[in-house]
Amino acid sequence: MHAIRVSVLVGSLLLVGACRAQQPADYRPTATVKDIMDSIVDPSADALWDSVGTTISAAGTEQRAPHTDEEWANLRRRTVQLIEATNLLLIPGRHVARPGEKAEDPKIQLAPEQIEALINEDRQAWTRRAHGLHDAAVEAQKAIEARNAEALLDAGDVLDKACENCHLTYWYPRKPAAATSK
Repeated sequence: MHAIRVSVLVGSLLLVGACRAQQPADYRPTATVKDIMDSIVDPSADALWDSVGTTISAAGTEQRAPHTDEEWANLRRRTVQLIEATNLLLIPGRHVARPGEKAEDPKIQLAPEQIEALINEDRQAWTRRAHGLHDAAVEAQKAIEARNAEALLDAGDVLDKACENCHLTYWYPRKPAAATSK
């Protein structure tokens, strides 16, 4: 009888442990998607895009690229922020904006509640797009670690496409369907 009690107790403990291990972490999302975009994603992406390029003016052509250890290190920090921001965007229960917050320009962006409804309608698509941003930022990080300005420029294009793919789905208002003429 004692062996049965011990077996039941051990089995129960294992079951409780297995259930506990499968429960998601206790996230406490405070910032909104808009906050993360404004505070982490946009400044980090801008730093990457602004770090390389060519400017042609009356004074001549200027090539812009990181040169010093500090410049490369700062860009790497930005990619870490951008990569990890994609995980923050996926935390369950995070809202797009604060209650009552409005679109800055409804002609060019959806209202926050519309964006949140689109995200909630298909979380898998939202996750794929966040992962696309993640992967683009990882490519930028690889270019930075290799100190390859040309590869960083190319990664910036991939990053831009990842951002635009998401914005096309969740940010820009839908164009009305063309009216059919009779």
